[in-house]
Amino acid sequence: MIALTLSRIAEILGGTLLAAGSDHTDTVVSGDVDTDSRQMRPGGIFVAKPGETTDGHLFVDAAVALGAALAIVERPVDVGVSQIVVPDAVAALADLARAVVAEVRAGGRLQIVGITGSNGKTTTKNLLARILEAEGETVAPRASFNNEVGAPLTMLRVTHDTRYLVSEFGASAPGAIAHLAGLVEPDMGVVLMVGMAHAGGFGGIEATFHAKSELVRALRPGGLALLNVDDARVRAMAPIAAEQSVDVRWFGLGEDAAVRGSEVEVTASGTRFVLTIDGASRPVALRVLGAHHVMNALAAAAAATALGVTIDDVVDRLESVELAERWRMQPLGSDRVRIINDAYNASPDSMVAALRTLAQITAPDERMVAVLGAMSELGEYAGEEHDRIGELAVRLRIPRIVIIGQAARRMYLAAVAEGSWSDEAVFFDDADAAYTYLMGELRDGDRVLVKSSNSAGLRFLGDRLGESFS
Repeated sequence: MIALTLSRIAEILGGTLLAAGSDHTDTVVSGDVDTDSRQMRPGGIFVAKPGETTDGHLFVDAAVALGAALAIVERPVDVGVSQIVVPDAVAALADLARAVVAEVRAGGRLQIVGITGSNGKTTTKNLLARILEAEGETVAPRASFNNEVGAPLTMLRVTHDTRYLVSEFGASAPGAIAHLAGLVEPDMGVVLMVGMAHAGGFGGIEATFHAKSELVRALRPGGLALLNVDDARVRAMAPIAAEQSVDVRWFGLGEDAAVRGSEVEVTASGTRFVLTIDGASRPVALRVLGAHHVMNALAAAAAATALGVTIDDVVDRLESVELAERWRMQPLGSDRVRIINDAYNASPDSMVAALRTLAQITAPDERMVAVLGAMSELGEYAGEEHDRIGELAVRLRIPRIVIIGQAARRMYLAAVAEGSWSDEAVFFDDADAAYTYLMGELRDGDRVLVKSSNSAGLRFLGDRLGESFS
């Protein structure tokens, strides 16, 4: 974080400063900000956030032991460190992020790109960060830091030397993106797609549309909305951009996209396509698996070139990315038995994309195996969406379908009803039982997809399988 005095931080937060030891109002703090005491480093700021299962106030002493210079708390803690007492630690975190970014931005150098969408946010963020980091200091979220805590923590990593801030905005409820994007008013906003992810929490696909469009409404006047031309609901955000005095630049596979992909070819070693930007074309050999990641690459290219990066530099840097993120279409195992661990997150759209990728990269003399778990946050749509995935797995002629967990049982029943009987489709209550089965079932030439939402925990099963067949 940029250097600020204790009194300035207290002023920003509207809190009460309790200076400790030799500290005084003009003491300067400039360390990292975190809500995890285990990640604290000397000179840092610990935010004691109350949680669902524990309370950050219980870990202030642990943060101090690792060098925390300041604690932001909701009640004073009997620990020898300066504290700023605020009514709401999470709100204080947001206030601090807003003020820090505004101060850095006042220098006139910082450019801010916001990214949202039902799928693909983290991959797009990582691709764009890889492109931009060669141009200047770039701050982007670690993992999927895109919520009310993660997004401000990312923002607080900016310094006066930061040239680009790439923010990923998730939405747990309507208004979440408006709040997070409103902290920084991005110069550019990327909207990837509007799908069924989180539809249960929002109350349907139209409510999801309104939630994702909050990013376009939050852009600075004169900013740029980068929109997926192939998604009808994203296209419908163009009038919103016009209302906000924001320009639109289209990306996608459609002919009218300024940043367009064509000739997409998916193989076991990656995805090839032709990138065309304002009439100039270049071949791209993306090492990230799956045709659906072409759209993420196009979005990153659209943002980067709008920031002045050349098409040749975009291609070179895209091709240097070996893995978008751990547990996202991550190749494990060996050529003998290849494991694709894509179990960090799952929605109906990403599940379909992953299954189709499995079918595309499996040669005729190889065997497809789909290891699938539940998709979360679908609410009343959960049953029919799990049915649809089970049916699709059969229609793709996947000869081994392994379903894990009671929350995904309808997926198994749908596969059986669609025609996958005998031992083609099997069900297990837990990952350990499935692992035992798979260790006896998998053979040379198998291509195994492990896919589920994070809550199902199958990413660890994917890791175990990858290690077993490495």
